[in-house]
Amino acid sequence: MLPRSRQALTRQIDQFVIAEIGGTFVGCGSLFRLGNDLVEVRSIGLREEGKGKGVGTMILEKLVEEARRQRIPKIMALTYATDFFLKNGFAVVEKEIFPEKVWTDCVNCKKQHACDEIAVLKRLD
Repeated sequence: MLPRSRQALTRQIDQFVIAEIGGTFVGCGSLFRLGNDLVEVRSIGLREEGKGKGVGTMILEKLVEEARRQRIPKIMALTYATDFFLKNGFAVVEKEIFPEKVWTDCVNCKKQHACDEIAVLKRLD
């Protein structure tokens, strides 16, 4: 997960989905709009208590539901957890098809020229 400043998190806090089990925080995830027809899944993270219980999938389903509600036809992510996204209906694609992502985040990333994350995409239309 890419580090985010407190300021960035504060600005984007209303875009997060939070998961709880028994009133205890176990995970979160967010969407970030990259254009009129594209959002990115960001910051899906789980505490140990949430792993292996379908919490990640539930968070992702809520994010997909929100993208649909906003009528955004494409949802993407850069990830190391490719299998998770594949089992949730995403397909592996080339990173280069997302110039919106490159100019929003990747341009400032220290791994810009040696990125080892995998791009995944789900079409909602």
